[in-house]
Amino acid sequence: MPIYEYACKSCGFEKDVLQKLSDETLKTCPECSNDSFVKRISAAGFRLKGAGWYETDFKTGKKKNLAGGSDQSQSASQSN
Repeated sequence: MPIYEYACKSCGFEKDVLQKLSDETLKTCPECSNDSFVKRISAAGFRLKGAGWYETDFKTGKKKNLAGGSDQSQSASQSN
């Protein structure tokens, strides 16, 4: 189950909540009881890396480490 960050627009109260994907979004602040409790957008706390993941995932431009990339880049620079 994912952990969602919530913050109250009225009083500024913040809370991390463990919820199922199918659970409804919380709206009532547990601190001030106003209906101004909103879900915040945050970065994931993990990164997919290691054996079994494609090297090109989550990379753009020249950061891609393709298999045999050093040989390909050398041959490409020599042909130019």
